[in-house]
Amino acid sequence: MLIGFLALVAVLLIALAMHIYSTHPPSENPDKAKLAEQRIAPVGGVYAGDTGRAAMQAAQEAAAKAAASQVAYGGTTDGKTIYGNLCHTCHDAGVAGAPKVSDKSAWAARVAAGEDILLKHAIEGFTGKTGVMPPKGGNPALNDAQMKAVVEYILSQVK
Repeated sequence: MLIGFLALVAVLLIALAMHIYSTHPPSENPDKAKLAEQRIAPVGGVYAGDTGRAAMQAAQEAAAKAAASQVAYGGTTDGKTIYGNLCHTCHDAGVAGAPKVSDKSAWAARVAAGEDILLKHAIEGFTGKTGVMPPKGGNPALNDAQMKAVVEYILSQVK
């Protein structure tokens, strides 16, 4: 009899809980649809043929424009500041064959080539016999004036 009474109380409590839950449903996340779209969005795109090639080039150009619109380091043209934030990583330690700023002999041939060639390689990137210089030091948000300031700063240190 006790077990039957407890079972009846359990059933009544479950019925009461279901009634309360049905009259006061939980609130929904206002971003539910947006979250669902993000979950089912494709991870990548497929580019095939001429149409795909054009779409891929447009996507690359859009990414380059987006990167160019964000100017690195607040737009400063202080070569020492930019060098200290970015370039020193490779040019102080000689990473990936980068000539160390402290090694004036490694810079002799580069200095002899001229500032214009150094600036071109710094902006566009360069793969040499001893190492690799990524375009804009690996930061596409740098503009040409900032790269010129960095090249001038490095030249002032290696001469």
